[in-house]
This record gives sequence, C-alpha cells and structure tokens, in this order.
Amino acid sequence: MAKIVVVTSGKGGVGKTTSSAAIGTGFALRGLKTVI
Repeated sequence: MAKIVVVTSGKGGVGKTTSSAAIGTGFALRGLKTVI
C-alpha cells in the first residue's frame, strides 16, 4: 500500500519546495518509488 508524505505550512517562503525535493530525492536514492 502506498504512503503519502505531505510537507505543508501556513506561511509562504519557508522552504517547502526545497524540503520536498530533498526528501523525495532521498527516498528515490533508497530505491523507493516517488512522485513529487
């Protein structure tokens, strides 16, 4: 079964995009399927 990881914040400019890309890259490097 798939798992969903959500990166959220009520404020803009806090690094959500950068964090999401880094987390997704880490998962992919460990062999997990990722969609960003």
